Amino acid sequence: MNRAQALALLELPREQAVTAILALAEKAERWDQLQAQGATTPISPTTPSGMQPVYLKPRSRRRAKKPGRKAGHPGAHRPAPTHIDARVEDKLTHCPDCHSKVGPSIRTHTRIIEEIPPVVPEVTEHTVHGHWCATCRKIVTAPVTEALPHSTLGIRFVVYTAWLHYFVGVSVGNCVKIAHASLGFPVSAGGLTLAWANLAAYLEGSYDALRQTIRTSAVLHADETGWRINGVTCWLWAFATRNHCYYLIDPHRSSSIVKAALGTLFPGILITDFWGAYNAIKALAKQKCYFHLFTELRKVDKLTAVPPWRRFRKKLARLLKDAVRLGEARATMKPRCYARRKAHLHRRLDQFIATPWDEPHAKRLIKRLRRHRHEMLTFLDHDGVSPYNNHAEQQMRVAVHTRKVSQQNRSTQGAKTHAILLSHFRTADLQKLNPLDYVMALAKTAIAARPARTDKPKTQITPLKRAA
Repeated sequence: MNRAQALALLELPREQAVTAILALAEKAERWDQLQAQGATTPISPTTPSGMQPVYLKPRSRRRAKKPGRKAGHPGAHRPAPTHIDARVEDKLTHCPDCHSKVGPSIRTHTRIIEEIPPVVPEVTEHTVHGHWCATCRKIVTAPVTEALPHSTLGIRFVVYTAWLHYFVGVSVGNCVKIAHASLGFPVSAGGLTLAWANLAAYLEGSYDALRQTIRTSAVLHADETGWRINGVTCWLWAFATRNHCYYLIDPHRSSSIVKAALGTLFPGILITDFWGAYNAIKALAKQKCYFHLFTELRKVDKLTAVPPWRRFRKKLARLLKDAVRLGEARATMKPRCYARRKAHLHRRLDQFIATPWDEPHAKRLIKRLRRHRHEMLTFLDHDGVSPYNNHAEQQMRVAVHTRKVSQQNRSTQGAKTHAILLSHFRTADLQKLNPLDYVMALAKTAIAARPARTDKPKTQITPLKRAA
């Protein structure tokens, strides 16, 4: 703060001056903490969350409301089973207190218990017959879809452990423990990871088909987060629709990844944050996330409380909130009234961008709004488009949970396996399907469609001639 700003602060009304002084005191205290902890540079609003120390991040806000359903709503309980597998009679011959004999029962009641039976691995021996094809002039065999080729582990076991690791977030070591203690499968960590890599290789075709699906989607959310491959910083990208999710892990965070996933021209509406890599492609329309703007405003609030910034923040927040409320009320408004209010919002946004601001943070955000002027109110022109990028953020939660447990992938092949399997598991979850059955069906289809064996027999086989 310079002398002119200090004099302007003293000329404010008493309550406003006290509020500004307290904000400055809090800022100075945080600076002292940074210096005491050895930090050389303060945390700015543009510093990514992943680069901020955990002990410097603000505490999460407490829950605003009590958990559970509101008063008057029907209660939720576990649904009753539709069938009974076994019935057991629980009777007494002696009293559990005095150990004397008891007479016949005088009343009964039923109690239903659902339990997991002991799991015993089922071992099946497949005898694969070879048949001579006179047309192809070779021996062909029936595909065995119950396991991956050259593997003794069943496909269900491989998919189940892959679901535990890549979707639920269980570490590889704990997957080995679960397989041994709960499923009766003595398997090593190396054997599991090799089986997952082989499974991903067979699912690569459907993974490419998933990319083609998102390329032609009407509304697409995109986001990225930090990742590591053998200790090297990389990036996990997520491209999600309402029913599909495509993940990609790459060392780069540039526009080349966006072009590789979506092409240079995207025919739908792309909803993203303000990262510059998304500006390299053209789309039917784009929508920038409002939540990132609100987060930026809260970050700057912790750094400054001067009157110019407060006026700028108030006007921008009111403009964004009015736009969100208009979009929510679209279904209940007449078309002419909605069009009139939408045009008024566009004029307000143009006037706000054209207003000069001397405050540094305000100038920075005005520059951002000016650059993305035609991407701020897109959701008002289309149905099913949100002003927030929460859908892409939700797809990142599964991967971030795994990142906290397993930290990283050890190789590029492991990262590719992670992206392929996580894409299929998350797509099944978005479609309300059983992820195990979904991936098993894809794997069995890929195994059955593999090319037939082309190796020649060791001895020449001559087909029998038909008798005259």
